[in-house]
Amino acid sequence: MGDGYSRRELLTLAGAGAPDAASGAAGGAAPVGQSRVGLARVVVPPDGGSLAPALARDALERALVAATGATPASAAVRRLFKPSDVVGIKLNCLGGPRMSPRPVLVEALASMLGEAGLASDRIIVFERSSRELQRTGFLLRRSGGAFLCYGIDNDFDREPSVQGAIGSCFARLVSTTCTALVSFGVVKDHDLAGVSAGMKNWYGVIHNPNKYHDGNCDPYVADVMAHPFLRQKVRLTVLDGVVAQCHGGPAFRPDATWPLGLVAASADPVAIDAWAWKVLDAERVRRGLPSLVEAKRSPRFLATAARYGLGVGDPLAIREVTS
Repeated sequence: MGDGYSRRELLTLAGAGAPDAASGAAGGAAPVGQSRVGLARVVVPPDGGSLAPALARDALERALVAATGATPASAAVRRLFKPSDVVGIKLNCLGGPRMSPRPVLVEALASMLGEAGLASDRIIVFERSSRELQRTGFLLRRSGGAFLCYGIDNDFDREPSVQGAIGSCFARLVSTTCTALVSFGVVKDHDLAGVSAGMKNWYGVIHNPNKYHDGNCDPYVADVMAHPFLRQKVRLTVLDGVVAQCHGGPAFRPDATWPLGLVAASADPVAIDAWAWKVLDAERVRRGLPSLVEAKRSPRFLATAARYGLGVGDPLAIREVTS
């Protein structure tokens, strides 16, 4: 991935100085000094779509072990979550059924949480709307089953709260119901933010994301993530990178996709998005497209998030572990 962004670019984006590589991640989950991004290779199906459940489970387990250093995968899950937690898994289904987290991977994570001692009604898979979940292949469920699955559907706090430059009403699922959170996204570009992977996914839990897209969404993505509702609760980011998209996002654009063949995981929300930036830029260069910096779509929010202490943004301090 040598065509990714450079240390000099990050220094420029940070403005006041380089991201602090000694900063801890949100909630203190990520290692100090060097953050791990766990990568699991997976054979991409010929249609780019479905994965066998056993293959999906194996890839997710390997990514979690690589991300945390804990083995077996059950130990990795127990390191991050307790049976007393209520875990919300926020999906990014904007890209529709061909550029959203595959249900089989999400089901594998929910199954692992259940095996770690969480009751099924303490595992909630959610998105902005029930409609988005349904069109992506998820079965809505507010009771029964191995986990719950439903949309926010405009159930926001009545009063906004302020963090940095944002003032928003947060989904009650995030502010009140859940004690721990997972961002489950995809690897794709964004026409304004540059990267839509793990952190941009959290725009889906505020009532007014349309207000926060100026300046490549900087500092707004970082400010949303820095709010205590997220900073104190987000413990894991998982990215479905079986197929990725390097141009035309956030909507699905089939001619800009390619078989990346990876499932990625990290306890550091900044590091995994920095990894996604590097992957996207490498594919853009391979296709003769300008880098995101050259296209004036650099994800500047990553340098801001690193300065806030939300995670590690310096590529030299990120350890990629592939299994």
